[in-house]
Amino acid sequence: MIQSRFWIAALAVVWLALPAWADPDPKEDARAVAAKIDQLIAARWQTEKVTPAPLADDGAFLRRLALDVIGRTPLVSETRRFLHDPVSEKRGQAIERLLDSSGYVSNFTNLWRDLLLPEANADFQQRFLSAQIERWLRKQFTDNVSYDRMVRQLLTVPMPNNRRGMGYNPYGPQQGEPTPLAFYQSKLGKPENLAASTARLFLGIRLECAQCHNHPFGRWTREQFWGQAAFFGGIRTQGNNNGIFSPLSETSDRRELAIPGTERVAQARFLDGKEPKWRYKVSTRNTLADWMTAPDNPFFARAAVNRLWAHFFGIGLVDPVDDLNDENKPSHPELLDELARQFVSHGFDYRFMIRAITLSKTYQLSSVHPQVPPPDMHLFAYMPVKGLSQDQLMESLSQTIGVAGLNMNQRRNFFDPSQSSFQNKFVSQDKRTEYQTSIPQALALMNSKLITDATHPQRSQFLAAVANASFLDTNGKIETLYLAALSRKPRAEELEKHRRYVEKGGASKDPKAALGDVFWALLNSPEFFLNH
Repeated sequence: MIQSRFWIAALAVVWLALPAWADPDPKEDARAVAAKIDQLIAARWQTEKVTPAPLADDGAFLRRLALDVIGRTPLVSETRRFLHDPVSEKRGQAIERLLDSSGYVSNFTNLWRDLLLPEANADFQQRFLSAQIERWLRKQFTDNVSYDRMVRQLLTVPMPNNRRGMGYNPYGPQQGEPTPLAFYQSKLGKPENLAASTARLFLGIRLECAQCHNHPFGRWTREQFWGQAAFFGGIRTQGNNNGIFSPLSETSDRRELAIPGTERVAQARFLDGKEPKWRYKVSTRNTLADWMTAPDNPFFARAAVNRLWAHFFGIGLVDPVDDLNDENKPSHPELLDELARQFVSHGFDYRFMIRAITLSKTYQLSSVHPQVPPPDMHLFAYMPVKGLSQDQLMESLSQTIGVAGLNMNQRRNFFDPSQSSFQNKFVSQDKRTEYQTSIPQALALMNSKLITDATHPQRSQFLAAVANASFLDTNGKIETLYLAALSRKPRAEELEKHRRYVEKGGASKDPKAALGDVFWALLNSPEFFLNH
């Protein structure tokens, strides 16, 4: 009896201790993944006989991290605090702080809005749909919904069927639970549009190349394209209106689609060759979602982590990110497989993967490599310089210049001609590492009313506060402008040059106006409108 009680007690102790080691700390797991990233990247450096750039300094790291995670440059107070923080783990702490902020939610809402509704950048009417998809995305990122669940919700969103107006008022505020129905509206409910978009976004496959004929370079056939489209074949627009506000309906058990221009009919088929296992009263889109988001799907996790890597580095392990095919090999195959495996094993947790990538020394390298010319960008021996997206530029400008009234909705309000005119000149480029500043963009930065007012000591609250700060000498005021615009302190030669200019009053012999000139120069510098 005593012996049996001993074993029961021992088992109880083990059982109570089990959660401590069976449920590892995701932050420590992320560090382990970061170390694996560095190990695999360094192995390639060794093979290629490449020396990496040094680590970025604290100011450059914080600015880069803030732009990538929350979509804007850090505040002056945030930068001062970080630069003076002696804690050795402050970079990891900054990552956690930004991931827990509302800025993370807003930034990734913006990113995924543009991915799901690229049509809104060119189509005036499509912009009405942006607010709908933003509401849904904001909830996903606020609740930290896993990536597979988010995609499943999008793939399986119920069609409103016979309810005219699709259950929303495109011209007014939305009520009720947000849904991703706007994605289907933006694609006009057409199966071929939905098949092409979902394959690109969630599988990294340019399937539309096989819409009219077999893919000229990839393995995809026309039958496979229309077999993928057949999963959306039950969706129909109602009435004669084929625009984005046409009511949608669906026949959920539709499993085939006629191939245009032929007498053939394509059956719904998965792209990996597996046969769908149809279930009673389970729609074709649900069946597609089961396959697409499954842990063993050969495309889903790889496409997701590759797209996330490209967000932080400007280029993917497979580049372009939506062209994973047999001919377009990854630069680091083992790393892509490892990241995909970790993404799956951690429940498709988006924040976990962001944490792992940004904790890596690879992400924290300087953008300046000592070698001229620098090594191949795809070796990730330095941080590629990226052009700011439209949202990053507007978010950074608005907080840098302290325009309190320039909130997100106002910046995106296309009825405001001045803001819209400025913002529309900076439509995001496909190749972020191949940035170009056009003449209209340069003129907008130099001459727009937004920048002119921001650098005028009487019209800018921020500049007036700096210029009138009695507790700051000239050097302190210049330093504050640098921290606001570039997230760093001025170098000695920069400080001396600007100090002399300000104290002489510049061209107008007015020290406050001269401070505005310095601020104008910083806001128009490549260092401001590039992520480095």
